[in-house]
Amino acid sequence: MHEIESDDVPAALGPYSQGIVSGDTVRVSGKTGSDPETGEFSDDVAEQTTRTLRNVETILEAAGTSADAIVSATVYLTDMDDYEAVNGAYEAYLDEPYPARTCVEVSRLPAPDAAVEITVTAELNGDD
Repeated sequence: MHEIESDDVPAALGPYSQGIVSGDTVRVSGKTGSDPETGEFSDDVAEQTTRTLRNVETILEAAGTSADAIVSATVYLTDMDDYEAVNGAYEAYLDEPYPARTCVEVSRLPAPDAAVEITVTAELNGDD
C-alpha cells in the first residue's frame, strides 16, 4: 500500500491521504470542486461537479491511471435538488459504461462552499 499525493489539487483538509494504491486498486478520498489555483468554488453545482471530477482525475493520473478506470463512485450532495445538474456534468465527463455509483444528501461538507464531494475506486490498469 502506498500514498498518492498531488500538488495540482487542493490539499487534504485533515489527516488523510488524497489517494491510496493497494494492489491493483486506487482509492481516492473525497474531493470537492475547489479550484486548485485559487481555492474558490463556483456557485454553479454543475461546474463544481466538473471541477470535482477533474480533481479526482488528477489524483488518479498521479497514481498512473485515469477516470476511464473508475469502477465505483460515491457522490455527496448538500442539496438533492442538485441531483440532475450533477448527473449532467457527471455524464458529460465520464464515458459509458459508467461506474457503479451511490449518491446521498448530507447536511454539510468539510469545505464550507462545497455543494458536492466525490470519492472513487479505480483500477490501476484500467483494461477491464
